[in-house]
Amino acid sequence: QLQLVESGGGLVQPGSSLKVSCAGSKNENLDYYCIGWFRQRPGLGREGVASIHVSRGMPYYTEAVKGRFTISTDNTKNAVYLHMNNLRPEATATYSCAAGFACSPVALPARAFTSWGQGTQVPVSS
Repeated sequence: QLQLVESGGGLVQPGSSLKVSCAGSKNENLDYYCIGWFRQRPGLGREGVASIHVSRGMPYYTEAVKGRFTISTDNTKNAVYLHMNNLRPEATATYSCAAGFACSPVALPARAFTSWGQGTQVPVSS
């Protein structure tokens, strides 16, 4: 069964950049999957941030992060990344990656993803 592990979270100051990583288990090639990044901000529900099919592309970004966040893949490392620039305090959240088989350039619901990581925390504060 596919396992996902996030890393790279940590306290950052407003305006700074951070890259969080999502690594797939060695026995499961992420090339066949759509990987989504979700976040849960304090007091709010889970929301989709970005997604991409590892081999077919089709990137999606929620409106709030367009132009500042970039989702990318590294087939050699079996990993997907979320590059976050110009972070704002309202981006404070636990960021989780998830894998599914359907991908779309529009928002996918969380139920479209079947494997989830544990999440990595990203506090944005001065």
